[in-house]
Amino acid sequence: MFSLDKKLWQWLALLFLAFIWGGSFILMKRGLDAFSFVQVASMRIFFSFLILLPISIRHLKAITKQNIWPLLVCGVFGNLLPAYLFTLSETELSSSLAGILNALTPFFTVLIGVIAFKNRPGKLQYVGVIVGFLGAAILVTNGNFGSFGDINLFALFVVLATIFYGINVNVVRFRLSGLTGTQITSLMFFMVGPMAGIALLFTDIPMAVASPDFWPSLLATIVLATFGSVISMFIFNNLIHHTGAIFASSVTYIVPFFALMWGLFDNEFISSLHIYSMLIILAGVYLSSLKKKPNFKFLKR
Repeated sequence: MFSLDKKLWQWLALLFLAFIWGGSFILMKRGLDAFSFVQVASMRIFFSFLILLPISIRHLKAITKQNIWPLLVCGVFGNLLPAYLFTLSETELSSSLAGILNALTPFFTVLIGVIAFKNRPGKLQYVGVIVGFLGAAILVTNGNFGSFGDINLFALFVVLATIFYGINVNVVRFRLSGLTGTQITSLMFFMVGPMAGIALLFTDIPMAVASPDFWPSLLATIVLATFGSVISMFIFNNLIHHTGAIFASSVTYIVPFFALMWGLFDNEFISSLHIYSMLIILAGVYLSSLKKKPNFKFLKR
């Protein structure tokens, strides 16, 4: 029987979560076949808002003067703005490259924790940040997708989104510790969902409807909202509850591999440079997750 108290189900949930988040990038790409990047992002947030609305209404009493602004910050920086930045980037980037760059989130989580919340990481975490930035710099300056000199502007949109994710993680950790994961998720979407709905009204919806790819793109966007935003957050929050933040956050290591897998399935070009850069970034993620020097005594005689 399914139970996250059992190790097997914890690992299966972790892999399923990585599978979902890794596939989110290809779903955004499919949504862009008929819709503009504004429409895909707006529908992702608005559909998530509608799905969570019954739960949000039940938790409205949890909103206080102390947490209303942190909730709004998390809604805007953790969901609303990244949704637009990622879909904008994928108008020029491959989904696999966007998935690799998404692994930068832990670095900005560490940096923003230091700058804004006086959190003090260990020396290895600083080394991890530097290594991760090195891997990202290789991708951003690759020059295969952009036309702005040696800097890939659309890759920088993904980097900016991961900065916003870093803000979100720290606000949740230091300002919203009194709320459950379900409350935070539902109330965040309750605040930003109407904003996305209004933005959607100002787009050219009839043109999207007239596209031959309308129905496949609409289905991809609905799946993106349901699995990539709503279900994934519930899985992640439950993993934290049953296993702790360290195990749950290890999904960061796996998502890029699934993003590459989805990209290959969609016949995207994956170069050796992408692979090497991903490995460098993941090495940095691992180092930044360490609070102290690893113990290698088992190697000593």
